[in-house]
Amino acid sequence: MALLELEEVSKSYRTDGVTVEALRGVSLEVDAGEFVALVGRSGCGKTTLLNLAGAMDQPTAGEVRIAGVSTRRLNDAALARLRRTSVGFVFQSFQLLGTLTAVENVELPLLVAGQAGARRAALERLDWVGLADLANRYPHQLSGGQMQRVAIARALAASPRLILADEPTGNLDSATAESIVGLLGRIASEQGAAVLMATHSQEAAAACHRLIRLRDGRIEAIEETGRR
Repeated sequence: MALLELEEVSKSYRTDGVTVEALRGVSLEVDAGEFVALVGRSGCGKTTLLNLAGAMDQPTAGEVRIAGVSTRRLNDAALARLRRTSVGFVFQSFQLLGTLTAVENVELPLLVAGQAGARRAALERLDWVGLADLANRYPHQLSGGQMQRVAIARALAASPRLILADEPTGNLDSATAESIVGLLGRIASEQGAAVLMATHSQEAAAACHRLIRLRDGRIEAIEETGRR
């Protein structure tokens, strides 16, 4: 089942009176349990695509569907609810709140959503990423790899069906990066989520099921890695 569908999606911006075509007629699907890499040079449209895939922005043309729901048909409140319940985000810079402990960072989106048992669920997510024993540490007391694991636990807090990761290994050494990519792969294989990762790393991309190569806002090639 396709959890993410982009159909002839284009996105343009006006900057200083000039129109910039960030994406041009992109069509793709990411299925449940699939781990897919977006690769290409800086400026090729990877982050724009992720923003559209996560309902953070709307396309200029075309349609984005998350679990069969078209983002173009939703108002702001419905889009926020869709992001909160169906999409988990992982960023290069971790984006943890420094005044909160690891478990509090994971718990926060659940509290915002009014979910009962938020602390228990947050501890379960931290245990899944291997950090249950560091639940009460603050971000400054954690390594880069540990902070990214907390960020992944936070992305998993609401059990989303789609995980979007934007350069999740960009600030990590090679060994730590490999472990983070392995963790993202486990999300697809063990939890059945669709995982879409933008990366410059050839090693990270090679660990995915498919590579989608972008160039100048278009899909240049789609390659199977044989990892299925």
